[in-house]
Amino acid sequence: MALPRAARTQRRTRIQEEKEELILEAALEVFATNGFRGSTIDQIAEVAGMSKPNLLYYFRTKEAMHRALIERVLDSWLDPLREFDAEGNPVTEIRSYIRRKLEMARDFPRESRLFANEVLQGAPRIEDALMGPLKSLVDEKAKVIRAWAKAGKIAKCDPYHLIFAIWATTQHYADFDVQVRAVLGKDRAGEGRFEDAARFLEHLFVNGLAVGGPAAGGSAA
Repeated sequence: MALPRAARTQRRTRIQEEKEELILEAALEVFATNGFRGSTIDQIAEVAGMSKPNLLYYFRTKEAMHRALIERVLDSWLDPLREFDAEGNPVTEIRSYIRRKLEMARDFPRESRLFANEVLQGAPRIEDALMGPLKSLVDEKAKVIRAWAKAGKIAKCDPYHLIFAIWATTQHYADFDVQVRAVLGKDRAGEGRFEDAARFLEHLFVNGLAVGGPAAGGSAA
């Protein structure tokens, strides 16, 4: 975890912790709106209501703030996948995973856009995390999905592309929220759009993975 400068120099007080959270909240707003390259320390200081020198006491660089946010987002973003239970019922687990991902898209849209912006830039600041903890977790859950298929609980499928497809369809509602609301129109663009999406995606994935149902494509091997 990228620690703020104050945390490396002394034990933090409650006020310092509150200041750090204030700075990270401001940084999240600025980064999610402007992207990393389009954001400046001055903008973050203004949103935080702090002077630039005061902000730099806690985080020496823009990169340090961005890294702290990205690591926090990546850790929380993986929680739903960590909860994917090998001993659970596959249909229940897949439905729960879809709903947890949609809840995150609904509740943390700025975090999703922050992460998407980083990946679109080639993930220069988190490549090690993607190739390390993220890949390890996905490899682990791919084995779970393969085991379900081998046991005849779900149709054979490529577990990696199944996970990618769930990521793509759920995070779309955060990353492209403006487009979603515009296309749905005023009558359908309220909070109910997430429940509508959950029901549709559950039906899509569960039916697609049903044994004897439509071919899921790829191989479970």
